[in-house]
Amino acid sequence: MSTTPTVLVVEDEEAYADALTIGLAREGFTVLWARDGQEGVELFQKNDVDVILLDLMLPKMSGFDVCRSIRATSDVPIIVVSAKGEEIDAVVMLEMGADDYVTKPYRLRELVARIRAVQRRRDAGSSAAVEATQVFEVGPVRLEIETRRCFLRGEEIKLRKKEFALLQLLIEHAGRVMTRDVLIEQVWGADYFGDTKTLDVHIKRLRNLLETAPKDPLIITTVRGIGYRFETNAV
Repeated sequence: MSTTPTVLVVEDEEAYADALTIGLAREGFTVLWARDGQEGVELFQKNDVDVILLDLMLPKMSGFDVCRSIRATSDVPIIVVSAKGEEIDAVVMLEMGADDYVTKPYRLRELVARIRAVQRRRDAGSSAAVEATQVFEVGPVRLEIETRRCFLRGEEIKLRKKEFALLQLLIEHAGRVMTRDVLIEQVWGADYFGDTKTLDVHIKRLRNLLETAPKDPLIITTVRGIGYRFETNAV
């Protein structure tokens, strides 16, 4: 991580881009501006970027495609900043690997706080040393912590970073109800600004990967009004 964090703003509206560039510079960030999705991917590939602020509706290459392209090679924090506030867009972007979602108009102070929050979460994750090889095996699921591998009935399942962290937390406390607040705080951090839909999206993805019938889950069950539980008797 550089001393002066670099933020890549992928935004086709010049007024928003200019305001962000000035505001973020005052907060101590170096700002790169891409005017379309294709330029955004190219600037990311050529520069050491710490955080990406990504619009959805872009010329040449949509924000969805930009996110998909970058996530194929990097886990750099991505915050979607868009005038489109429909829930489906937020869900799709989170499923594709975005870290947060902010709708226009927004307050610069809040946006800066979110940027710093995703930076802290990334720093904490990258600096956490694995003290010893740990393996958790409950029911049909096996987690190998050091190698970050997950197996379902002997077959390897590919998980994203947050999915693995969430599943690890659930399986470490198998048989116990984990509240939504605890799950969000432990996986996304106490300073997470987003809503609880982020957790729901990740639980849904885990169920789609692990459950025989995701709509009638037997491994990760819902405790209505409280949270989720990893069942110890699942087969």
